[in-house]
Amino acid sequence: MTSKIWFITGTSRGFGREWAIAALERGDKVVATARDTASVKDLVEQFGENILPIDLDVTDRTAVFAAVTQAHDHFGRLDIVVNNAGYGQFGMIEELSEQEARHQLETNVFGALWVTQAALPYLREQGSGHIVQVSSIGGISAFPNIGMYHASKWALEGFSQSLAQEVAPFGIKVTLIEPAGYSTDWGGASSKHTTPIAAYDDLRTAVAEQRKARTGIAGDPTATREAVLTVVDSPNPPLRIFFGDGVLGIAQRDYESRLATWREWEPTSIAAHGKKD
Repeated sequence: MTSKIWFITGTSRGFGREWAIAALERGDKVVATARDTASVKDLVEQFGENILPIDLDVTDRTAVFAAVTQAHDHFGRLDIVVNNAGYGQFGMIEELSEQEARHQLETNVFGALWVTQAALPYLREQGSGHIVQVSSIGGISAFPNIGMYHASKWALEGFSQSLAQEVAPFGIKVTLIEPAGYSTDWGGASSKHTTPIAAYDDLRTAVAEQRKARTGIAGDPTATREAVLTVVDSPNPPLRIFFGDGVLGIAQRDYESRLATWREWEPTSIAAHGKKD
């Protein structure tokens, strides 16, 4: 199999690092971007010329376009573009500051958008490519205390579904990976927290307990290596795929509830259409 060229954001930790390792270990080449590429120094020492580290803040559109151009010029093509950079913003909706809300969208939504836009001319010209968007079960369902995070992932899901239809004629694939809870740093040091309002303290405690019960044993990020390779090697990859156990059940309960509500209120919906001539 011909080696593939990957462009991955957020390779300092979590899925980004695991997938970079998976690609490199099988002989692929990786452009590993991070805010501080000192975090991938060990990979550079191990894999040498097969990895190109680039310091990148995905919220900087000009820097993103420059990084993608540098990557393409260095390796001559791009095959797999992985938008993994992002973080979790914790806090009730009322607690969010303007800066916190905007930065969550700047990173999780616009960061992925800038990388996608920068890569597309190269992928269109070569008539192939695969854009992998790291979403979440939080991209199709929602829970209290991470509403802004959900907003960012729902936006990513929406523009990626449109994107998939727009780029299919050019031979470009799009996949949204929707992980469950994993032992990454998503809820740890890389996450951000609002200044709490005391009125929500009881709910905050209850939500934390519910999340712990819902998540159960966190998934092993290293176990996703083979899974992501299976997805990108498929001639017909899915638009959406869950990573982790128990995610389908959450989605099924949520969508069954939505359908039941829509059906219950369908007479009102139809009445709101007005007279049909």
